Amino acid sequence: METPDDLFQRLEQLNDIGASLSNERNLDRLLEKILMAAKTITRADGGTLYLVSDDRQRLHFQIVRTDSLNIAFGGTSGQPVSGKFPDLLLFKPDGEPNTTMVAVDAVIGKKTINIADAYCAEGFDFSGTRKFDERTGYRSQSFLTVPMQNHEGEIIGVLQLINAQAGDGQVEAFTRADQQLAESLASQAAIALTNRQLVAQLEELFESFIKMINSAIDEKSPYTGGHCQRVPELTMMLAEAVNATTEGPLADFQLTEKDRYELRIASLMHDCGKVTTPVHVVDKATKLQTIYDRIHIVDTRFEVLKRDAEVRLWQKIAQGAERVVAENEFATFCQQCDADRDFLRKANVGGERMRDEDIERVKQIGQQYRWRNVDGEDAPFLTENELENLTIRAGTLTGPERQIINHHIVATIKMLEQLPWPKHLKNVPEYAGGHHERMDGKGYPKGLKREEMSWQARMMGISDIFEALTAKDRPYKDGMKLSQALGILENFKKNGHIDPDLHAIFVKSEVYRDYAAQFLGPQQIDC
Repeated sequence: METPDDLFQRLEQLNDIGASLSNERNLDRLLEKILMAAKTITRADGGTLYLVSDDRQRLHFQIVRTDSLNIAFGGTSGQPVSGKFPDLLLFKPDGEPNTTMVAVDAVIGKKTINIADAYCAEGFDFSGTRKFDERTGYRSQSFLTVPMQNHEGEIIGVLQLINAQAGDGQVEAFTRADQQLAESLASQAAIALTNRQLVAQLEELFESFIKMINSAIDEKSPYTGGHCQRVPELTMMLAEAVNATTEGPLADFQLTEKDRYELRIASLMHDCGKVTTPVHVVDKATKLQTIYDRIHIVDTRFEVLKRDAEVRLWQKIAQGAERVVAENEFATFCQQCDADRDFLRKANVGGERMRDEDIERVKQIGQQYRWRNVDGEDAPFLTENELENLTIRAGTLTGPERQIINHHIVATIKMLEQLPWPKHLKNVPEYAGGHHERMDGKGYPKGLKREEMSWQARMMGISDIFEALTAKDRPYKDGMKLSQALGILENFKKNGHIDPDLHAIFVKSEVYRDYAAQFLGPQQIDC
């Protein structure tokens, strides 16, 4: 017989369990803790935890445990419940409640059901239990089935405990004290589970909102939309590699689940400010592109030049010039126009670096030709703006356009700092806002130095650069080969652009290989 000291000890266990449940963030572990706690305080050999489906038509098996048979499904067991046990239907095909099932009756009636011996119980269908016993040699006897009711009076789950163990190891009925303790635990568990589900729903809503922002960026530019998805993946790969490091400056760096979540949210939102960037700048595939590619205007001018040259040809012939000579001059001029037009077309495509002699040739073309514009005025062949764009040394952006692009990080920081972040996400603005800073203080927008930045912000800086180098969906370049990208990253480490300790882990742990296997084309992986 249970003594008052035994009962008091179990009450203390119940209090400790309640505190433990309120601190658990992982839903699977929480459900497992609930069932294991219920088994412990009621001395049950086995147990099952069910959750009511969203449509409130069935009970899902979530966790199954039977100690004497060494059965464990769900939770942290590594054995999934799905496919092992069929759902319990709350209603029959005719719409009547399926109350012959004990767990269903507990839900429908919102009541605890305590059965001393399932083989002698009336009104319930234990045929499935009998088949289980026949198959395993087990003897399912005492059952304690407790509904879990949330703060709105809604049943959200069921605890079913099997075979209370007496002190001598024999199976006995669950006592009144067992039932009261289980009901108290079920009430606490329902609160903890509801809170966790609400938090999970809010987190899901929040992440969906973030993805909606990234989708909006994707709609504006498919070239940066992929970037918004890939940088978080690479950032978390690097973070896990750093977390696993046991030597060097980062040996003590450790990430909790909260830390991981915070970093992932920051990396998902690191470019949210791009919603403010004009499309024609984000998607500037060629140097002369605005809303359209102005190279076609330059093409038209060459045709105008050749037309005017043809007019001069016939004027000379009419004035008595030798026809062969005039036609040769005209052909030479047209050939030169075609050559210069082809050159400007190539110059219009942004590359890694434009040669000095090519820049000079663009300027010469702009000076050597004159044409009559739409107002009938004699004008330079290339406008100042066209010259500025066609002589961009690297890429497709002018200085002012690059400032517009760079402003997205200012917009990102401004947007993120306006949000009322909860405590576990308070570092998101700092992590997300630092990925364009440099270790030597020459980055932007704040010119922070290495020691002024968190490790997480520095991780995002490396991930942002490496993704941009290897991206295969940019309009102005092909995806860079892995060896070339690693070489550039090495130079960035040497010139104070990225963190050297993180770079060492990135290379030594071969984070780049894992990333390449998922996101790079086969032709890019050359090392």
